[in-house]
Amino acid sequence: MELQNLQLSFPEDCNIILGQSHFIKTVEDLYEVMVNSVPGIQFGLAFCEASGPCLIRKDGTDNELIDLAVQNMHRLGCGHSFLIIMRGAFPINVLPGIKACREVVNIFCATANPVQVIVAKSEQGAGILGVIDGTSPRGIELDTDITHRKKFLLDIGYKR
Repeated sequence: MELQNLQLSFPEDCNIILGQSHFIKTVEDLYEVMVNSVPGIQFGLAFCEASGPCLIRKDGTDNELIDLAVQNMHRLGCGHSFLIIMRGAFPINVLPGIKACREVVNIFCATANPVQVIVAKSEQGAGILGVIDGTSPRGIELDTDITHRKKFLLDIGYKR
């Protein structure tokens, strides 16, 4: 078995959701979750089949983001995994619907941070072992950091 550490590539103004699912219907159902959660959302979705023709299935509302999702999933090459790259919304807006989707088995990360994916490859195929989401902590928050966090949540409209 071979282990790889692969960097996902997506624009700085985007968030991603990387997950695992189990059925060809994943693409259609996740598309519906996305457009029903945030009207007008821009996103690209790619899903790697693990049986049958083993294709990378794709959908979305933005061709650039669809292409990026496909490129990332082609590089990972992990069966029954999906990647959503979204612009103009946060994962918190769509995660409840994604988690409720019958095909979704696991969410590895939902983030705007740089992401490294730890992939195991064998003769049978490849699978995601886990992710490195962003960087390690550099310290413990102080009172000024708490004030900044609360102001940030106000500024982006998540607290009043």
